[in-house]
Amino acid sequence: MKKVCKTCRMFVDTNKNCPTSRRDNECAVVNPAKFTDSWKGRLFVFDPEKSVIAKRAGYKNKGEYAIKVR
Repeated sequence: MKKVCKTCRMFVDTNKNCPTSRRDNECAVVNPAKFTDSWKGRLFVFDPEKSVIAKRAGYKNKGEYAIKVR
């Protein structure tokens, strides 16, 4: 099962840093304790500038996001 960053809700590969920390320093999570397996729903953002849903949810980067994180 994929893990999700608790701060920005973006999916991450196992044993890696949060993908957004490399892009715009929005999420500087490097602690594995900040990732969770407990999530529900997925949202794929292809163009965050044109997507109304991405704007309302606050997603600024292209990628796969969890809708609900525990």
